[in-house]
Amino acid sequence: MMQKFIIQKIDAIPSKANIHGQDAKHISKVLRLAKGDRIIVTNGMGKDYTAKIADISPENIALDIIDEQDSLTESPINITLCSGMLKDKKMDFVIKHITQLGISEWIPFYCERSIPTPDKKRLGKRLQRWETIAKESLKQCRRSRVPKISMPVSFKELLDLSASFDLKIAFWEKATLRLDTLEKTPSNKNILILIGPEGGFSKNEILQSSEKGFLSYSLGPRILRAETASISSCTLVQHILGDI
Repeated sequence: MMQKFIIQKIDAIPSKANIHGQDAKHISKVLRLAKGDRIIVTNGMGKDYTAKIADISPENIALDIIDEQDSLTESPINITLCSGMLKDKKMDFVIKHITQLGISEWIPFYCERSIPTPDKKRLGKRLQRWETIAKESLKQCRRSRVPKISMPVSFKELLDLSASFDLKIAFWEKATLRLDTLEKTPSNKNILILIGPEGGFSKNEILQSSEKGFLSYSLGPRILRAETASISSCTLVQHILGDI
């Protein structure tokens, strides 16, 4: 099954579009497609399109966009994952894998035990890199919606953002509530998952989250790395609530 390619601006059907750069080289040199072959493209916002190659070179793929369809690969559950800030490569790892899982939004945040705050210029570059990683991961897993990625926020700002969610879960190594007690209900469509940094949450932070309606759950008796907990928690919640 062929991977998808992203063309963000598709105005009408039928229409014409072009793919440049590394994707063009991949289509021509690696996939070895030819004029007349068809590929699937997405606008990254939930729509898929069938496109026919009108002309091909390693520098440019000219396409005729011939039809449109709703995506069949997006999750029916809207999960926003909030990750305590980690070192660069670990954050890259998290966004790559949660994109594949189908997470809707990712919000990094700072709390008591997270890494020091980089300057705004460096943060901007990290955000750009995360967005690039998400798009590359989307093409590989055949999703059709690029997850929304926010600039890192403070723990207080994150709690203030949580009011609109149906279900709010904070995973904490000292929690006693087991995830297998989580019930699948029609109202649980917009879910916020909170994962702490290396070292986890402080007791005070868990108390603050509880005051905002978060439920504290355990991921089992073993202490997981923060990036492992991010991926495991999303997978388990998706499974329990009817996606995976």
